[in-house]
Amino acid sequence: MQYQEILNIIEAETLNRSNTGRVASYIPELAKIDADKLGMHLYCINSGHYGFGDENERFSIQSISKVFSLTLAMSLLDDELFKRVDVEPSGDPFNSLIQLEYENGIPRNPLINAGALVIADTLVSILKNPQEEFLNFIHVITGDTTIDINSKVFDSEKKHSYRNASLLNLMKSFGNIKNDLETVLDLYIYQCSIEMSCKELATAFMIYANAGKILSNDVQIIPSGKVKRINAIMQTCGFYDEAGEFSFRVGLPGKSGVGGGIAAIHPGHYAVTVWSPPLNPKGNSKLGMYALERLTTLTGFSIF
Repeated sequence: MQYQEILNIIEAETLNRSNTGRVASYIPELAKIDADKLGMHLYCINSGHYGFGDENERFSIQSISKVFSLTLAMSLLDDELFKRVDVEPSGDPFNSLIQLEYENGIPRNPLINAGALVIADTLVSILKNPQEEFLNFIHVITGDTTIDINSKVFDSEKKHSYRNASLLNLMKSFGNIKNDLETVLDLYIYQCSIEMSCKELATAFMIYANAGKILSNDVQIIPSGKVKRINAIMQTCGFYDEAGEFSFRVGLPGKSGVGGGIAAIHPGHYAVTVWSPPLNPKGNSKLGMYALERLTTLTGFSIF
């Protein structure tokens, strides 16, 4: 497969395409990001790295981090984790309080905000230094110890975290949060504030394309059976209430973030990431969705 030639076509098409999306503004620090940033990186199991544009510039990964926190929690726990968070698509906005009220404080899945907060609560219970150990997990799967959080994004998000605090309080009232609310919220915001480039994210996501193993050293990070479950959750729940649309148009498991990033994988083939900050009304990168749709169209294959 001539991946670089295909990415060159996608770059030309996206640069000439009108982008009517809007950069996330509910976290003020994210609103400062240049809307014209565009990068894409594909890491192929058999032939290495390909990319274009701002592929090496770091950005706030935001909700893409939920896949990493879920992976870390699943590496430490078995099915008891899913007594506190379900694995069903939400069909509602990622920060919905209404659905959580109806379902007695059990989040629909780990990739919406409520679910990720339960995962954060679980990690607080298990890990001695959850923030440090979460970042170390990122360092291990990327092989890069320079990756860190953006403290300005952390502070900005913390000052405007009323909705997430409400989700935590509601779940606490149902007995589904066990630890101090502020500690759990801080871990959640910490993971969202991590900055990575498209190339670093594709390297991290390789464990989901490579049956739980780091490609560069063959270290098994998580059993392949659990990777299958994580990929299934990404396929059905990775794009909030637009997961069906992403499956229909792209046909890959993946996860988006309001920083404008999208990471996706084709099991046994590649991990791919794209970054374009302007979002569509559902909170997903508008050009990112288009670029990944073109990738599976031009290559002629997806998981379906």
